[in-house]
Amino acid sequence: MATSIALRGSEGIWLVNGAPGHDPTPIHRCDESKTCKTMAYSFDGSLFAWATADSVYIMDAETHTVRQQLQQTRVADMRFSPKGTVLATWGAYYTDRDGKGGEPNLILWDVASGAVRRSFIQKKQINWEPQWSCDEVVCGRTVNNELQFFENNNFETIEQKLHLQKVVSFSMAQGPAPYMISAYVAGSKGQPSYVRVYQYPNFGGPAAAVANKSFYKADRVNMYWNKTGTSLVILTSTESSDSSYYGDQCLHYVSTTGDSCLVPLDKKGPIYSIEWSPKNNEFCVLYGYMPSKSTLFNLKCEPVFDFGTGPRNHCFYNPQGNILCLAGFGNLAGHVEFWDLKQKKEISKFKASDTTTFYWSPDGEHFLTATVSPRLRVGNCYKLWHYTGSLLAHEPTPDGHELWEVKWRPVPAGTFKEKPVRYKPAESGIASPENKKTEAYRPPQARGTDYTPAAKLHEYEPASNIRQQAQATADKPASKNKKKRDAKKAKATEDGTQGDRGEPAPENDQSAAAAPSTGDPEKDKKIRNLRKKIQQIDKLKEQQKSGKTLEKNQLDKLKTEADLVKELEDLELG
Repeated sequence: MATSIALRGSEGIWLVNGAPGHDPTPIHRCDESKTCKTMAYSFDGSLFAWATADSVYIMDAETHTVRQQLQQTRVADMRFSPKGTVLATWGAYYTDRDGKGGEPNLILWDVASGAVRRSFIQKKQINWEPQWSCDEVVCGRTVNNELQFFENNNFETIEQKLHLQKVVSFSMAQGPAPYMISAYVAGSKGQPSYVRVYQYPNFGGPAAAVANKSFYKADRVNMYWNKTGTSLVILTSTESSDSSYYGDQCLHYVSTTGDSCLVPLDKKGPIYSIEWSPKNNEFCVLYGYMPSKSTLFNLKCEPVFDFGTGPRNHCFYNPQGNILCLAGFGNLAGHVEFWDLKQKKEISKFKASDTTTFYWSPDGEHFLTATVSPRLRVGNCYKLWHYTGSLLAHEPTPDGHELWEVKWRPVPAGTFKEKPVRYKPAESGIASPENKKTEAYRPPQARGTDYTPAAKLHEYEPASNIRQQAQATADKPASKNKKKRDAKKAKATEDGTQGDRGEPAPENDQSAAAAPSTGDPEKDKKIRNLRKKIQQIDKLKEQQKSGKTLEKNQLDKLKTEADLVKELEDLELG
């Protein structure tokens, strides 16, 4: 099943079939005007809208029939509500020569009837769009020093208000009820900035917040919710700092249970990209001076897997959450890597040069890259790929024309199921571009000779499983002590005595005496590890009885005691 791709450029707006079975011939031309400013799909892909200089059109994406033509000029951006019942449009705010008489520029349209539900004045384009809950029960927007909330798309009545002095922005989680809302308030006069998380509609006073995180170094804040609305990652940025002209960045984690912590990043430098897994159990962060590091973190903010370093500044999960793309676009050369997240294994690695746009196909197997204007006015095109590195289509824009925007049509959640990851390249009728190895710079006097650079510009770190490393580090002292014990026993056996006293060698290894060998080294190792964990749990119990407050991870460890005991009994009986 192939879904369509929408393209906007100097030739208007048109639709083509995506992959597999791509055909560059347009299946429908929506508009041939050169004044198309923006376009948008609804969340489930059933509706498609675009704006020209004097009108907005809403089309059925399946039958390609225009449902509504809205008489609205100068529309610069638009967005559908989650269920596609409301279309929000925004245009630049204009006044007359005297600075008076500005008309509302944020319009909420009823998709079914084409009528205006409500209009507002929204002067700034930053954070212009209203935010809905996933079921459209709650809708909110920022107005001066408060957040206003409407219910069931009734925009005539403000149901709730959250007043926060100097509130800058907010973010509504897309999870089911109860609805979670995070709000960012900028600090002033020595007071810290903070982000508070509220459960709608409980806004009564500072104690109503279910979670709170404050910080001093923050000129800008970006908030990233997972899809279930239970965890929030906060990126704070400063305009400049003593250590860097470009400012400092920091990453914080907050959960709706009230837990918060600093996400540990072990390399200095900017944070380029943050992405939650569609499975909501982990998130990926790209950070550090080039070559940047890429790390997976779990919901306890513990690093799970390190992808090493490389020329990367973007990460993209496929819709099913089993494949991760790491890429270096923009001012980087366009290197692309795909990883199997279950096996923690690299699938493919190749180059997609001059990429300015990246989209996963809803099937989770194909993806789209494009070079669009005005970012790059030369070589505008779009390409379709398979994640194994096979190039399936390359469609350049005709001479004299430009490509401005490309979007892959979304589909309802659950349409495409997760498939097993393949490593063999998919079949392609197009030769993939060769990844030519660029040579290092040679000074003029060394050209044509056997000159070899003294050192590489960058030494890339390989990928590593952090959990396995931690386990190996924990096992090192035990294995070292075991070698010493074995050597001592061998010497005692050879001499028949211990030391100079002529006494038999005692059993100084209590754990070895308590756990005789089963004959299987792997099983013996598992038994030792389980006994060690149970001993740690016993110590934690004693600390808890003495009145010491345990950390969250320690309490989680106590809950695993029954499972560990059962696993140990099964191994010993087996």
